[in-house]
Amino acid sequence: MINHFNTNDAAIRKLIKEKKIAFAGNKKLKIYGTFRCDSGKRMKRENRIFFASENDAIANNFRPCGHCMKLNYQNWKNGFVRE
Repeated sequence: MINHFNTNDAAIRKLIKEKKIAFAGNKKLKIYGTFRCDSGKRMKRENRIFFASENDAIANNFRPCGHCMKLNYQNWKNGFVRE
């Protein structure tokens, strides 16, 4: 897990290009998603964190984004949320 607030943009771009980070997340909301997500692009820098893999995000108790990862979100919701 890499905090965006403590890292410069050039270093983040390099890690993405080297495929060392694959997902971004909101540390306050505990949500992770893809780099193309419009919701993720709007979040504050101090709330943004990066993960090497989806398993890394799940291991840190983050849930999938309902916008950019609809299928993963539905699977998470159906598996953990009871009505």
